Amino acid sequence: MKRRTIIIVFLCGFIGIIHGQTSYAEALIKRLTTISAVVINGDTMPHYVLNTVYCYPQMKFKNKKQEKYYWRLVYDVKKTLPLSYYIKDLIRETNDTLMKLPNKRARDKYMKGFEKRIYQANYDRMSKMTLRQGTLLMRLVDRECDASSYELIKAYRGSFRAGFYQMFAKMCGANLKQKFGDNKDDEMIERIITLVEAGQL
Repeated sequence: MKRRTIIIVFLCGFIGIIHGQTSYAEALIKRLTTISAVVINGDTMPHYVLNTVYCYPQMKFKNKKQEKYYWRLVYDVKKTLPLSYYIKDLIRETNDTLMKLPNKRARDKYMKGFEKRIYQANYDRMSKMTLRQGTLLMRLVDRECDASSYELIKAYRGSFRAGFYQMFAKMCGANLKQKFGDNKDDEMIERIITLVEAGQL
């Protein structure tokens, strides 16, 4: 029941799913397929732009439990980070559409249909997420959009709906108002995100 409730909260708060993710190696191969060139002293030379390599101190764990927690966090970040990017793009597209609609009635009608489509399209995949991954995703959404899930729902669906979803989230042990940076693990998560985006993790 808890999982079902929190899934509904996420889906109604603009949460979707990306259908597949290109690996770092595949992306690099595609990028190198077409390369630029520079002319040096009359000779044409290929010109490659290499990715930045980030160097962090090696992780040190006090025990196996702490190490297991870290790698589970890495797994959860890899699973939820693409979703936070998707949600950011989804919000941008939604804003563009809403700006083109003539009045509040038209915007409300659009949002009602939009919410239904998002729910139907993503329920099966979202239902496989754990509560831990869901709460992480809410923090990553705040990181990407500079607004909590509560603030986003309030902006698009009103204060009553936001309060309603917040109440159910609290019952499940989550909090739609949580901000990225408030949790003790967020510094470690930021490091993981940097390494994942660079293809180093």
